[in-house]
Amino acid sequence: MSKSLLSLAITAIALSGCSLIPDYQQPQAPVAAQFPQGPAYSPKEAANVAAAEQGWRQFFHDPALQQLIQTALENNRDLKVAALNIDAYAAQYQIQRADLFPAVSANASGSRQRTPARMSQTGEAGITSQYSATVGVSAYELDLFGRVRSLSEQALQTYFSSEEARRSTQISLVASVANAYMTWQADKELLKLTQDTLAAYEESYRLTSRSNEVGVASALDLSQARTSVENARVQLARYTRQVAQDENSLTLLLGTAIPSNLPAAQPLSANLLSELPAGLPSELLQRRPDILEAEYKLKAANANIGAARAAFFPSISLTANAGTLSPDLSGLFKGGSGTWLFQPQINLPIFNAGSLRASLDYSKIQKDISVAQYEKSIQTAFQEVSDGLAARQTYNQQLQAQRDFVNANQDYYRLAERRYRIGVDSNLTFLDAQRSLFSAQQALITDRLSQLTSEVNLYKALGGGWSEQTAKNEPLAEKAPALHLF
Repeated sequence: MSKSLLSLAITAIALSGCSLIPDYQQPQAPVAAQFPQGPAYSPKEAANVAAAEQGWRQFFHDPALQQLIQTALENNRDLKVAALNIDAYAAQYQIQRADLFPAVSANASGSRQRTPARMSQTGEAGITSQYSATVGVSAYELDLFGRVRSLSEQALQTYFSSEEARRSTQISLVASVANAYMTWQADKELLKLTQDTLAAYEESYRLTSRSNEVGVASALDLSQARTSVENARVQLARYTRQVAQDENSLTLLLGTAIPSNLPAAQPLSANLLSELPAGLPSELLQRRPDILEAEYKLKAANANIGAARAAFFPSISLTANAGTLSPDLSGLFKGGSGTWLFQPQINLPIFNAGSLRASLDYSKIQKDISVAQYEKSIQTAFQEVSDGLAARQTYNQQLQAQRDFVNANQDYYRLAERRYRIGVDSNLTFLDAQRSLFSAQQALITDRLSQLTSEVNLYKALGGGWSEQTAKNEPLAEKAPALHLF
């Protein structure tokens, strides 16, 4: 009995060797072979360590930021959802994969029935009994044209895409936490600058008020000094609000409260980030998880075409079982009680009003859409990296110019203050120097923040932020999750 069922399963699996999935051809990358060159870009650098292989602990030097990133990786809800999606798609793959194998089940049943005399053929009441024990295969589809295997391949590629989606989510989370943290630090520096500037404005206003009382300063001078004080108070309220909102944004990304034991933050002017080599555009195809995710989705759409093609051909399903049948429980396993059932069923599509053709056309259109999405992901990656490379060179030049501008305004402020104190210049020149210095210092902090966020975004665009350490990670193995068939 068991040998016949085993032979049936082996025969079915041997017949299921045909596949109608089109041969997969990776689309050509619709971008240039090199990143842009020109005045906005720095000279091409040799890539000793690819950004995707540079751990975030090495890239980010601030210990406080490192602790925040670690906290976010442990508690962020979006990352948890992405991880759970992997488990969900793995379970779906296992369900679909199981259809490739016959489901063998055993069944035992028994019944006793009393028949009244008027319903009996003999005219006498009687009791009948029936007992059975069988083992068999129920409605197993012979995958002669690969329909089930195509659906299994589609589920597998979807599972792989969910793995890359989680990597993409983590990389985006690391970059988001870094940008939120540096924005928080920049706003705190702007708040401290505003507090110091307001104190200086208030002292200047107090001195001008005294000068006005003795007739040295005019009412116009006093009014100008007051406008500076009130403007600084407006800025103080603005940055106080922004610091509080920055903390709220950071808390959301962390998925928990900001740790109270954070190390002291480094100033924005410190060396907070490592230098990043850009490499070549072709490397993005292997290192950007969003590109790999799009390619896996393309492969899944390609597999769906095979399933749609197979629907045009006959499908054969088998139901078979063998066992024993006896009117007495004691005679269930005696000789001569054997029973078996073999029930093949064939389904041949004859007329379906074009439904199968429409399904095949739809699957081909979905593949074309996936190709366009894959190409768009490559173009987006190329644009993000190119923007980051342009920002690196130009921000270096802009920051140096802004530092020189701040130094020039500091000289202007010192000279204007000295000339005002000795009575050479009016208060208006001194107030103008104060406002110019305050504005230049604000712009320097803002430009430094923009430079840092552009470097973080370049790190993200190059596929960095997945690993914690700097050692090269093993690539994601393209293997199916473990099956649990029994």
